[in-house]
Amino acid sequence: MTVRSATTTTSPVNVEERKKLDIRAGDTVRVHQKIVEVKRGKGADKKEKTTKIARTQVFEGLVLAKKHGSEAGATFTVRATLSGIGVEKIFPLYSPNIDKIEIVRRSKVRRAKLYYIRDKVAREMRRGLRKMIEMNVSTESEREAADRASALAVAAAETASAESVVAEAKES
Repeated sequence: MTVRSATTTTSPVNVEERKKLDIRAGDTVRVHQKIVEVKRGKGADKKEKTTKIARTQVFEGLVLAKKHGSEAGATFTVRATLSGIGVEKIFPLYSPNIDKIEIVRRSKVRRAKLYYIRDKVAREMRRGLRKMIEMNVSTESEREAADRASALAVAAAETASAESVVAEAKES
């Protein structure tokens, strides 16, 4: 007769709650992550002091993949576009550094991993740039250059007219 003892592990994360989330590829999630910043400096007594400041940072984006199911090492990859640049973060599902995971929107997708989204976004950017060139739409820097050139032309015309007025005054 074998006796099994129940082993219990304590975790700062509510494991059952995270399992119930059922994060899938195609979901738009908002991840609240705790970030600890360490600042070092000298105090009034001129000794080296370190201060830790904890803050919560929110990262919202599309879930590209979920790996390792619901086991202890489960992770999910989130992609967001920040300032026109694609940023991806891999979050451990049961990390104590994650305060909260909110599912903002669920999308129906036909793939388990959405890595093709990376290429799709780059393709759309190139296509948009190509359309701008075909339509001869100028960017802001080109507009500024055109404005500068027209301002220089106006200034040159004004100086030319001023010189002609001075030349007429000398002749008479």
